[in-house]
Amino acid sequence: MKKILMIEDDLELAEILTEFLEQYDMQITVSDDPFLGISKVNLEDYNLVILDLTLPGLDGLEVCKEIRKTNNVPIIISSARHDLTDKINAFDFGADDYLPKPYNPQELLARIRSLIRRNQGMEQNTAKDSKADNKNKDLVLNEFEHIITLKGKPLNLTVAEYDILSYLIKKEGGAISREELIYNCDAISEDSTNKSIDVIIGRIRNKLGENPKNPKYIHAIRGVGYKLMQ
Repeated sequence: MKKILMIEDDLELAEILTEFLEQYDMQITVSDDPFLGISKVNLEDYNLVILDLTLPGLDGLEVCKEIRKTNNVPIIISSARHDLTDKINAFDFGADDYLPKPYNPQELLARIRSLIRRNQGMEQNTAKDSKADNKNKDLVLNEFEHIITLKGKPLNLTVAEYDILSYLIKKEGGAISREELIYNCDAISEDSTNKSIDVIIGRIRNKLGENPKNPKYIHAIRGVGYKLMQ
């Protein structure tokens, strides 16, 4: 059964669409509050979001933008607003489809099935690529579970250590300056000094069992910063 979140303040329309879609093995959750809708996306796994644009308290375009900050769930905009600018902004903010009201529920069903099918294919390909990439690597980043493993064993890292090591893994092979780490790691204060980065790198190396004079993973680049090799 596919889980669909409908963020729609027209409850009569929501009820009609819910009754129709539930005939096709879909579980529909309706939220007429945009803020609650955003919260639901962050707390539960949905296969797709149907999003109205004209909502109380927060415009649907802003809802779309907020969802995209943390989630790649497919989004279909369902709106009576036909302005071209709204459509362009919707796609710029991360919507996958735009369906102007009024429409036949059969068309909505077809678009839902198409997007879910496409998204599942992308996830399967990403999982295959990730598995192949990580097959022969000692350090593996799992962002979903927020862990980094060394030869299959989770590392016990502080938030700052996790942020720095995950950034180095993502930029594997590239020379990363201390300043770049400061500005791209949320757990690192922008007031931090290069010395404080060196201290955290030292702690990470220790947890990796590294010899600083002959490191296997984190290499110092004179005059620049660090790079990760594996």
